Amino acid sequence: MLFYRASSSGFPRALRLRLLATCLAATHVPLVAWLGWGAATGRLALPEFALLWLATLAGSAVALFGVGALLAPPPEQDDIAAPPEPRGEDVIGSLLGSVNLAASAAEARMRELAAKEDLLTGARNRRGFLADVDDLLPAERRGAIALLDLDRFRQINDHLGHDAGDRVLRDFAARLSSELRRGDLVARWGGEEFAVLFRGATEEEAARVLERVTRRLVANPLAELDGQALTFSAGVCRFGGAAVEEAIERADKALRGAKQAGRNRVVRAGLAEQPSLPLA
Repeated sequence: MLFYRASSSGFPRALRLRLLATCLAATHVPLVAWLGWGAATGRLALPEFALLWLATLAGSAVALFGVGALLAPPPEQDDIAAPPEPRGEDVIGSLLGSVNLAASAAEARMRELAAKEDLLTGARNRRGFLADVDDLLPAERRGAIALLDLDRFRQINDHLGHDAGDRVLRDFAARLSSELRRGDLVARWGGEEFAVLFRGATEEEAARVLERVTRRLVANPLAELDGQALTFSAGVCRFGGAAVEEAIERADKALRGAKQAGRNRVVRAGLAEQPSLPLA
């Protein structure tokens, strides 16, 4: 686009002259390179140079003719009365402008998507999770919301290093997503916390899924601390379609109850926040 605008300053209303200048500039690159090589090595032969120059001009003419033919209307439209194009209309400039506009829109959309995604795990971040919930239809805003927190995660970073901690977070996000249905939403809520919306599920159904995830984490650990598999605690709350922040607050309160009761368990807010028995 910058080259096109530069050429338009020399030929503001002559599209064909602009195309000719472009073709000449492009096709003369090999000739100029050969001319420079010949001058540097002392092997410049004027007859060969003249022949190559004529061939280059012929190639430019063929390229210009081909581009002109592509810009011309189809033959079957010649006998159709059409309004004359406005004088000085820049078809190529309009086309390039549209392409740039589409590219800018796509780039803006990519930035918007990136702002809603957690770069480490590839899951949604807090902003993206809340936006996805808000985008649901009223009839779809039903289910259960859970907040999960990896138990003793700081010891992973302290004993195994931050690289190991990052790997655990990525693997846990992937493991958790693989246990969910297609319509469920999972996000990294912050640090070692994750949020899940089980669409259309009850507290009991959501708790059963999380209990299954925990059992599989014990059977196939992502990491071990003092010989024990990494586990998580979770709080689950029914989501009835009202303000999502209220459901998240209740799920967070249930999560704190799970932590205080000894970790590695799921607490359902609907059961008066009484912790279940340890899962493993």
